[in-house]
Amino acid sequence: MKLYITLLLSLFGWLQSGQKPRIFMIGDSTMADKPLVDNPERGWGQLFPVFFEKGVEIKNYAVNGRSTKSFINEHRWDSVLAQLRPGDYVMIQFGHNDQKISDSTRYAAPHTTYKENLLRFVQEARAKGANPILLTPVMRRKFDEKGKFVDQHGDYPGVVREVAAANKVPLIDLHKSSEALLVKLGVEGSVKMFKTTPAGHYSTLPQGVEDNTHFNTYGATCIASLVAKEISEKHLPLAQYLAKTPFEGKYRFDLPEIYEPHFRRDTLNIADAGAKADGITLNTQIINTAIVNCSSKGGGVVLIPEGMWLTGPIVLKSNVNLHLAAGAVLQFSASHDQYPLVETTYEGLRAVRCQAPVSGVDLENIAITGSGIIDGAGDAWRAVKKDKLTETQWKKLVASGGMVGEGKDSSGWYPSRNYYNASKMKLVGVIMPGKKLSDYEDVKDFLRPNLISISSSKNVLLEGVTFQNSPAWCLHPLLCENITLRNVYAKNPWYAQNGDGVDLESCNYARITGSTFDVGDDGICIKSGRDEQGRKRGKPTENTIVDNCTVYHAHGGFVIGSEMSGGARNLFVSNCTFMGTDIGLRFKTTRGRGGVVEKIYISDIKMKDIPGEAILFDMYYAAVDPVPLSGEKREAPKVEVFPVTEATPQFRDFHISNIVCNNAAKALFIRGLPEMPISDIFLDHMTISAKKGIECMEAKNIHLSDVHLLTKDTDPLITVRSSQDLTFNTIKYDQANRFMTLQGEKCSNIVVTGTDIRKSKEDTKFTAGATNKALQVK
Repeated sequence: MKLYITLLLSLFGWLQSGQKPRIFMIGDSTMADKPLVDNPERGWGQLFPVFFEKGVEIKNYAVNGRSTKSFINEHRWDSVLAQLRPGDYVMIQFGHNDQKISDSTRYAAPHTTYKENLLRFVQEARAKGANPILLTPVMRRKFDEKGKFVDQHGDYPGVVREVAAANKVPLIDLHKSSEALLVKLGVEGSVKMFKTTPAGHYSTLPQGVEDNTHFNTYGATCIASLVAKEISEKHLPLAQYLAKTPFEGKYRFDLPEIYEPHFRRDTLNIADAGAKADGITLNTQIINTAIVNCSSKGGGVVLIPEGMWLTGPIVLKSNVNLHLAAGAVLQFSASHDQYPLVETTYEGLRAVRCQAPVSGVDLENIAITGSGIIDGAGDAWRAVKKDKLTETQWKKLVASGGMVGEGKDSSGWYPSRNYYNASKMKLVGVIMPGKKLSDYEDVKDFLRPNLISISSSKNVLLEGVTFQNSPAWCLHPLLCENITLRNVYAKNPWYAQNGDGVDLESCNYARITGSTFDVGDDGICIKSGRDEQGRKRGKPTENTIVDNCTVYHAHGGFVIGSEMSGGARNLFVSNCTFMGTDIGLRFKTTRGRGGVVEKIYISDIKMKDIPGEAILFDMYYAAVDPVPLSGEKREAPKVEVFPVTEATPQFRDFHISNIVCNNAAKALFIRGLPEMPISDIFLDHMTISAKKGIECMEAKNIHLSDVHLLTKDTDPLITVRSSQDLTFNTIKYDQANRFMTLQGEKCSNIVVTGTDIRKSKEDTKFTAGATNKALQVK
């Protein structure tokens, strides 16, 4: 009894101290730590710390090849037991090796020795004041010839469940959750979780390996995520220490895991193949042959060494990493003759365009890496508006060739007469029934390619390279799965029409991290097809992380739309900086698009010198520059009610927090459709310095909390038109001629709380049918 009281007092003291717990892990190779260098294998326990707050100490004592029996007989349990103190946790996962009946040192029969050993771990851990947690063994990968999953663990998982239930021990049913994950990924998709690796990737595995038991980094992370998620779902005490994300209510295990490709060590240097770095010799054939040869031999690295390498279009192949060394410039030819017409997509529609400088279709495991530069010779392709250049720049451009537009188009320069003629047409290049590629030759100059076009591909990595001077969009992954952009720099002139940084279209599982964008159109843009074609494709961009990125000049910093007809969901954007972008967070669509954009989480965004809105939701996108040029007048769209159809777009379920903006034209603009209001928008913890405050039209269920507005034009601070169920909680402001104007008889249930509206000269004005019944001030 004395011992029991002592343990309780010790545990109480530990809890009072606020000390974070220690977690001990005992188990087999699927849990154990593995060497990090030249080795693909990882145990899930090795990645488990990623899912906990800093300060939680995780001590992994799992060892390859151990069963409950050998772990005890080798005195490994004694070593752990000697360290345990009250409040510690012990995670116990065995079973793979206990079933090895031919090995007497490891075999433990499920209903006798195995069960007794599990019980011993539980009882002895509790005797030390520690908290045992039992885990069923993680699944091996095995499918039968019909693709049905095969369980190989027999009675062992059931025994773990039995011991846990009988002794009131928390249970993590990894056997069940890992099976569900493997079945979801399928026969082919689940391979990428495991150690299985072809020959030539690691010097420690010269012949490669086929291993469906042990995990790689991606697989181990996925399994560790399952464990963390179950800890949360079962409300175990450890749940309070799980790593939170910047997104309210979201934990690290809620974020998507993105697989990254790995490549053979074999390297083919294009210089050794005869390429010349003189900036004059066209190396197209040599580079493409090197890529084909590399891929045909199982893949590897095609090296672009230091130097200026002139080339025409390059086509990527599976299992090839195109690597640009420091000082390497891959310069694409300015001659349009080098770029044949091809069938592709453009701005969300099936279209004919000139072949992209770098392209790839239906590939697996591809990369462009290094620290060199890829230059798309975009100046030879783009039209330019006179208003966007200095007088000297304009004169130089005109003198270079091409033509100045005629009549009302005289304020624009065009690369050729064919380009100019095509610019007067509608839907140029869009594929029409009965037309052949040759039918588009007369408008070829207008059909500018994207610099990097990768479509219908899996496991894509772009890392470290500068992508610049694109004819149209810079980076365009389309219908790709598991794509990573890390530490890339996308650079276009600020006047480059359609010069987007990256357009992630209908992609699943993507990450854009540590990257910089300084471009002529949208910086980081999410798309999913346009109008009926996009809806028919039905592929949203989803499960995407954008973090630690910087956007300089761009029409928008982070953008969704306007071609979002396939929808977008589960997007997580954090720790980004927008410096001088026309708009900060830009969400745009229009009637005819259709598509649902939802479950968007954005946090920790810094902005400075935004000529337009810091945050904009607009369902009346009109395909014009977001900020009018000097002297340009624009009329507000006519408000009409249309029937709701599949072509009606929807914006809903956005969560935006921790925003700081220094100097914008307007803090927040929300404009929905009368037949489809923008809805369920949650904005909190924002400090915005802007000329104008907030404008909210045709919206419902909009909630702002802890918002500090420093505005110059304060008449009014907030305008609400035809909107319902709005909450303004704790709105801070310095002064305002009028706090709020309500317009339209549809206004209802507008609630202001925690806010001193008396600081304004006038509190509220009601116009166009709005009445004071619509507003509650608490």
